Amino acid sequence: MARLKFGAFLAPHHPIGEHPMLQFRSDIALAKHMDELGFDEFWVGEHHSTGWETIASPELFLAAVGEQTQRIRLGTGVVSLPYHHPFNVAQRIVQLDHMTRGRVIFGTGPGALPSDAYMLGIDPMTQRDRQDEAIGVIRRLFAGERVTHESEWFTLRDARLQLFPLQEDMPFVVASSISPSGMTLAGKYGIGALSIGSNSDAGLAALPTQWGFAEQAAAKSGKTVSRNNWRVLMSWHIAETREQARAEAGAGLMKWHNEYTVGTLMRPGAKEFTSPDHAVDETAFADGAAAVIGTPDDLVAAIRKLSESAGGFGTVLGFAHDWANRANTLKSWDLVARYVIPEIHGLLEGYRTSRQYVVDHRESFERAGQAVLSKIMSHEGAAAALKAGQEGGVAMRSPNAPDLNKAAEAMKN
Repeated sequence: MARLKFGAFLAPHHPIGEHPMLQFRSDIALAKHMDELGFDEFWVGEHHSTGWETIASPELFLAAVGEQTQRIRLGTGVVSLPYHHPFNVAQRIVQLDHMTRGRVIFGTGPGALPSDAYMLGIDPMTQRDRQDEAIGVIRRLFAGERVTHESEWFTLRDARLQLFPLQEDMPFVVASSISPSGMTLAGKYGIGALSIGSNSDAGLAALPTQWGFAEQAAAKSGKTVSRNNWRVLMSWHIAETREQARAEAGAGLMKWHNEYTVGTLMRPGAKEFTSPDHAVDETAFADGAAAVIGTPDDLVAAIRKLSESAGGFGTVLGFAHDWANRANTLKSWDLVARYVIPEIHGLLEGYRTSRQYVVDHRESFERAGQAVLSKIMSHEGAAAALKAGQEGGVAMRSPNAPDLNKAAEAMKN
């Protein structure tokens, strides 16, 4: 496995009440902040209802983000393919790839919100098949083919793109929840997968078996899939202590769950939390909890545990939310970059090994101190100054040359 990558997944989920224009600017600022912190990927979704998920065009949003960032990869998380003519989707993604200097990851899905499909007059029973159909057509268009295709929901006649992706091999990713359909598509086309369902208790429980669906479909289609192209979504809020993390995130987590998950989506089985502490306990500390609300060490342990149980994956995406206020949310991402990523990547092992070596081999370095002492004692002026300093009460406190203090004491006597 390659080194684990880190990113953010912005649905977005914002409480109703803030000025929309300022909210968009804040989300762009988050992407810029993460680019500066060295995160690898930033994903943005497509939604058209609920009031909480406000970005209708991930392509438009990521075009703006591209102008404010330098290196972070930009993912559509996701374009709901049944909502659009595939040719138009292909053209928009190609243009975005050029506008962002080849940083696009093309993520697709069937459409997550039933309210979106209802407004567009789309039968939910057709959405997954239409996503499959659209992926096949778009991949042919990206390959430079001239495509004629007659479908119940779109038509192409000798259609060919006049501009192709800047990237030689545009990364394709399909969203996957608890059902096998997303992973099966990933295997069928030999492309990547984004496990959005891992953001729930049930999704986490299903992860160990999910990758098997992709491998089975790949074998059937004569394709190959790589765990390096598997992205897994996690939720977290990080602070210096668990108590601080609880205090910062509890009220916002309760509001999000009660007003959105229960009150808006009316998710089956979901019940309202009665207090911020109840929200944190059930979300982060119950058996099979789907989130980490705690310290960088807590998140390191959770990522390692999840990777082991799933058998390994390529990227972990943090779910972007407003559980905490803006300042503490940015600080949480900052702590992940400063302490979690280097720990997971093993960047600190050399420091720790070097320090312990010095501690364990202290006697080997005594000769260096003796050499410094010898030079001091052989120089009449320096020896006199050392003696005068000791008589005047000046302490010699060099940790790298402890013998100097002993020498000064000996000279004094």
